[in-house]
Formats: sequence, C-alpha cells, structure tokens
Amino acid sequence: MSQTASSAEANDELRQGVLFGLSAYGMWGFLPAYYKLTETVAPDVVVSHRIIWSIIFVGLFLYLRGRWPEVREVFRQPRVLMCLSLSAVLIAVNWLVFLWAITNHRVVDISLGYFINPLVSILVGLVVLHERMSRWQGIAVGIAVLSVALQAVLAGGLPWVSLMLAFSFAGYGYVRKVTPVKATPGLFVETIVLLPFSVLYLVVLAVSGGDALQLDDLPVFAALAGSGIVTALPLIMFSSAARRVPLFMLGLMQYLAPSLHLLFAVFVWGEELEPTKLLGFVMIWGALCIFSYDSWRRYRASK
Repeated sequence: MSQTASSAEANDELRQGVLFGLSAYGMWGFLPAYYKLTETVAPDVVVSHRIIWSIIFVGLFLYLRGRWPEVREVFRQPRVLMCLSLSAVLIAVNWLVFLWAITNHRVVDISLGYFINPLVSILVGLVVLHERMSRWQGIAVGIAVLSVALQAVLAGGLPWVSLMLAFSFAGYGYVRKVTPVKATPGLFVETIVLLPFSVLYLVVLAVSGGDALQLDDLPVFAALAGSGIVTALPLIMFSSAARRVPLFMLGLMQYLAPSLHLLFAVFVWGEELEPTKLLGFVMIWGALCIFSYDSWRRYRASK
C-alpha cells in the first residue's frame, strides 16, 4: 500500500473516530433531557428499569455481533468478575444520584460534577496507581480543590451531588481501566450482576401496591424501555471512537456533555446559576484549560 493511500485511510479513521466521539458525548449531554420523560417515576425505579432494559439491548447487540464468547470468558475469570461487580456498584450509585438530581431540578450540579470528573480521575491515579502529577496537573487539581472548598464555605455545604457523580464515575473509570474486558461485554456483565437486585426491588414494589411497570402511562413506559438504548448506544460509539482518535482529542470531547447539561439547565429548565456556583464553574473551567493545555503538550511531545 502506498504512503498516500495509507495516509488517506488514517485520515478516514480519524474522521470516523471524531464523529463517533461527538455522537457519544452528545448523547450523554442529552441524557437529562431524555430522563425528564421519566420525571414522574422514582429514581430507584428508573434505575431498576435501566438495568433490565440495558441487559436486553446490550445482550441483543452482542448476540448479533457474535460476541457471546467474550461474555462467557468473563465468567471463567473470578478476579475479572469480582472487579466488574465493584464497577457495577459504582455505576449504579452514579445512575441513582444522576436521576435523583434530574428529578429534583439539580442539573446544574450534574454539569459541575462531570466538569470536575477529569480532575478527580487525576487524584484517583495519584492515590491508587501512584502516578506522578505534572506541575500543570497539580495546579489544575489545586484550583479544583479550592473551588469545592469555597463553595462549601460560601454556600454553607459541600456540592455533594457534583462530588458523588465525579468520584463514583472516576472510581468506575479506574476499575474498568484495570479490568481486562472490553466496554460492551463489561457493561453486560455489570448489569447481569445488578439484575437480581433490580428484579427483587420491582417485585417487592409491585407486591406492596406500587406501580413497578408504569403500564398505565405508555409514553413513560416507552421511555423506560428506551433507557436500555440510551445507556448502551453512547458507550458503543465511545468504544469505536477510543480505537480511532488520540486520548488528547477524546479528552477535549468529554467537555461537550457537561456543557450541554449546563445549557439545558439554565436556558431550558430555568435553574438558577447562583453566584457561588458560577464562581465554582469559572474556577473549574480555568483548571480544565490548564489540564487540557498539559494534555496537548504531552501529546505533542509523544509525537
């Protein structure tokens, strides 16, 4: 193959990767809007449905792609299964807090949490993996810590929704990073681990007289059933992007989702962006600019 043909193929792969990445983060950015459709349903019920419908959709996807051997391989490795059980708990906590925040009109806090997340991931790497922080990373993390501290003092309490989302997702990312399993089979096994608890919860709710299936409201039931697609499809696209684009570019794309969250919260749902929260956002954005600059500098050095 000529060098020109090889370069053209690489450029096509990069373009596809960018499209997959923007699609994934765009879908994640619209998730609060999607789950406004299920706002009348308790967050714990929505999470239970999300787990069940994710199993159905992801299982069908893996079957059609002929990837069941990857799932069977996970169940032959007790250590991998144990790690995925831990990541399942972390993502369930993340989903529950995320949905609670939507129901209680706290989407601004969701946005802040996912802006903080990359900086929390640096802390996880420092503490757990004993990675070394660069000077610029240290400055970025320091600004983020100062931002949270100022919000705690000025607003009279820690932004717990943002911190729960940031730390649960950073912890989830760390566990999945050290677990040798691909994204989609891993999600399927995680939901399998959570399935008994979800089914048991819905059964107990139904027996006690609660509306576990939401069959009386077909649009809401359809939205609950669609949660399997909106959970799995962005992850599948993200996996496709991760194989095609540099991590530096993927890191910049991740800011699309919390930016959309913030725009929806303030301009569509009329949530108030209080001065203390605005100060926190400004400081976090400054920290992320430093973090992004450092990532770009490292990427250029590696090239």
